[in-house]
Amino acid sequence: MAIPRLLADAEKGNEILEAVVIRFVGDSGDGMQLTGTQFTDTSAMFGNDVATFPNYPSEIRAPQGSLYGVSGFQVHIGSIEVSTPGDNVDLLVAMNPAGLKTNLYAVKPGHTIIVDTDSFSKKNLEKAKYDSNPLEDGSLENYRVIEVEMTSLTKEALKDIEGIDNKSITRSKNMFALGMVYWMYHRSPEYTIDFLNKKFRTQPLIAEANTKVLNAGYYFAETLELIPNSYTIAPAKMEPGTYRIILGNTATAWGFLAAAEKSGLELFLGSYPITPATDILHELVKHKHFGVKAFQAEDEIAGITSAIGAAFAGDLAITTTSGPGLALKTEALGLAMMIELPLVVVNVQRGGPSTGLPTKTEQSDLLQALYGRNGESPVIVIAASTPANCFEYAYQASKLALEHMTPVILLTDGYIANGSAPWKIKTVAEMPEIRNNKVTGNGEEWHAYDRDEETLARSWAVPGTKGFEHRIGGLEKDQVTGNVSYVPENHEFMTKIRAEKIKRVENYIPDLTTEFAGEGDVLVIGWGGTYGALHTAVKQLQEEGVDTIGFAHFNYINPLPKNTEAILGKFKKIVVCELNNGQFAKVLRIHFSRFEFLQFNKIQGLPFGNDELIQKFKQLLPK
Repeated sequence: MAIPRLLADAEKGNEILEAVVIRFVGDSGDGMQLTGTQFTDTSAMFGNDVATFPNYPSEIRAPQGSLYGVSGFQVHIGSIEVSTPGDNVDLLVAMNPAGLKTNLYAVKPGHTIIVDTDSFSKKNLEKAKYDSNPLEDGSLENYRVIEVEMTSLTKEALKDIEGIDNKSITRSKNMFALGMVYWMYHRSPEYTIDFLNKKFRTQPLIAEANTKVLNAGYYFAETLELIPNSYTIAPAKMEPGTYRIILGNTATAWGFLAAAEKSGLELFLGSYPITPATDILHELVKHKHFGVKAFQAEDEIAGITSAIGAAFAGDLAITTTSGPGLALKTEALGLAMMIELPLVVVNVQRGGPSTGLPTKTEQSDLLQALYGRNGESPVIVIAASTPANCFEYAYQASKLALEHMTPVILLTDGYIANGSAPWKIKTVAEMPEIRNNKVTGNGEEWHAYDRDEETLARSWAVPGTKGFEHRIGGLEKDQVTGNVSYVPENHEFMTKIRAEKIKRVENYIPDLTTEFAGEGDVLVIGWGGTYGALHTAVKQLQEEGVDTIGFAHFNYINPLPKNTEAILGKFKKIVVCELNNGQFAKVLRIHFSRFEFLQFNKIQGLPFGNDELIQKFKQLLPK
């Protein structure tokens, strides 16, 4: 993101900005996630468009002051469309030397850094691998550095409160930083004060201490000559409606709740906790009043097999995981495909392989989702692309599973699962109808593998329904009776009809669309959680006068939209951008071999940056 443009002087000492990117960084115990979340929620209440990017270490509590123990939270707020958490940081709040060192690269020269000088001790500088103190050696002379004795000022603000321990006092310093940022960007602390009173209602001293420090930071910023201006970001122009800020994992959980309500089924979740998918389990557990049955299994295999049992019993069945867990669920997923039961498997992708980078983002499970099973085992694969539309794609995954009697893998990733964005609240009445294939009647002449003529979905009989007694299982079944069959021709027929059933799903999903240009020199292709970054980069080029670059984003991976080949044929060059080593590019080459697919890949546990994308796209455009 470029330096925010100054629009006007609303009043003396106040500048109006279109957008700003702020990053809070410090140790895991410094409360950076809470600080960032509070600033985000307050800005959303004000009416700004927002996007966030939490970034925290894999260790539960990494060594204090270490470079790999830095926890960060980035938020991009604007009066204009905000599709990413932003590239270049306008304000960096660094609570320790390690946070400064690992994040300074993101701050453009001339922009602001706030540091807690109390943390810049010799010991902490050594932990951060500094040979000299950056606050003294001139290495920060290109930035506007605001040095604040934050820890000392926090203690001073709380010196008159009796009964609060020193640890709690020190932990309140994140509120001092938040108070300063609130003043700088014309944000009222009232929302956070209400939050603190509710969060610590059984610990009123803690609530009082944090509130007092928050206000101290706010008024301290007002007195600083180093901050001559405060900044205003006006509310964004958004489609009318009621909005709330929502995390991707929360949106996913709510999408399943809506699907269960719309389909008239009870929701069952069988899952084993794994980063970064666990919050879906945490959210659904809260909603037993909606008939949710949540089972925390002893392992990944138990998680999916319990969900298969629930599907057999007539529930909307879900299991959630990340990459390593999907590998463990593979055999049971093949079983669900074989017996043709509706099941949704959510894979919140993370950096791999193995344990890899469990708190970082990646898109490297695509080929596993498509092909990671023994035998011919096609399933539907779809991908959400923003924190907010995780709701829609969780709902859509449920709809496809129920209407086509097959497992559906829903791919999200750590970036959008942990990120947040405004979501326009929907009612269940607004959502598309969900049919299911449950049998009716008396069961005469009924067979387990009777199929719908159009979708090829088999019928769904709940065990115990009189007249519909049947057997299903992992052994191949006769195409009519459902009895075990080893007849070679029958196995080939059943293999092909299961594949054809998945292919026919293309008749029930939207066509692929392009943004910005429908034909031209370059088509940028993405899938899943890269949407915001790619959309923003192509939009910027369009605003610069480049009208021959288009953007197509895939949410449906298997099957692909029917018009994909027609879209590809309208552009001279095609570049596939993904956070892996080219997995979707491989898939497209398999399906559309007549096209050349260029690649732009990143495998660093980080999302795409705007500048790197624009640089790549400009290289592909005609000179």
